[in-house]
Amino acid sequence: MSRPAEGAPETAAQETGAPETAPPETAGTQASPRAAAPHRGAIVTGTRSAFATELAFALEVAARAGELVMGGYERDQRIRHKGARDIVTEIDGASERLIIDAIRSAFPGDAILAEETGAHAGAPSDPAPADRLHDGSAPSARSVPARRVWVVDPLDGTINFANGIPFFCVSIGLVVDGLPSVGVVLDPVRGEPFAATVDGPATLVGRPIACSTKERLADVVIALSLSGRAATRRARAVRRQVRSARTLGAAALEIAYVGRGRFDAFAVSAGMSAWDVAAAGLIAERAGAVVTSPTAGPWLDLAAASRSVGLLAAPAAHHATLLELIREPASMGRAPANARPGA
Repeated sequence: MSRPAEGAPETAAQETGAPETAPPETAGTQASPRAAAPHRGAIVTGTRSAFATELAFALEVAARAGELVMGGYERDQRIRHKGARDIVTEIDGASERLIIDAIRSAFPGDAILAEETGAHAGAPSDPAPADRLHDGSAPSARSVPARRVWVVDPLDGTINFANGIPFFCVSIGLVVDGLPSVGVVLDPVRGEPFAATVDGPATLVGRPIACSTKERLADVVIALSLSGRAATRRARAVRRQVRSARTLGAAALEIAYVGRGRFDAFAVSAGMSAWDVAAAGLIAERAGAVVTSPTAGPWLDLAAASRSVGLLAAPAAHHATLLELIREPASMGRAPANARPGA
């Protein structure tokens, strides 16, 4: 069972994502000035978010899904393989059904992109959810050209979950007109809901958080997984510059950790999908981190093929340096993506 959260979030904090009196939580450092003025629009403290309703909804549904997930943790699970390395448990499916049913009830006109069942169109254009794609392509948002798309990973870190390793999460994001607008990543083991809206701060248990402000790259702890040409050499170059590099097996939660400063940075060159990053990337960004693709482009594209997504999230002081260290040599091109860091 999950342990109690560090503190119960207040209703106003859930609605706005910006409690007026609570100081930012940081990882033993002072809040960065960039955290007070994130990259996509300044925060107006105390102002109700335009996405307050969606944020409260996502927090509530993630909590329900988290209870379901914990109810099946360390119990015998029926497991099936959906690839050479990816597995699915019965809890993945049950959690996804719970989330999709809730979205259908509360926002019937919104489209959905979910890890296990793929793309679902909104009610106005298609009353019935679309089945998983069967044309050989991975599910993406290509078949749901809606203005609002909920992007769902019902259980990120399935391999950890199935093996009794207590590091996994539920991720729910809302993308509006192609822009990440709401993000919730719930760690059900620790009872920790990370959250953000595009017009508010990142929060943990309802309190504002900020990314790391470490001045020296040599002090940085990074979540690192590189693939492609010269991956070993590139990874070695990063490790020489930082204090420690590791991966924990649940990409969405690792990215959310950047927003709290538990990881100073996150760098994965490929192997993820939209549902791994849609919510967590927004949380890291609103906490003050610079978030981009590994080639310095936009970090979210719903039309990107499954398992083709990479992301770099780091404090502004270190982003450019890390970008150069992880970048594939242009003359070598890109190699096929390796397995994603969290299943």
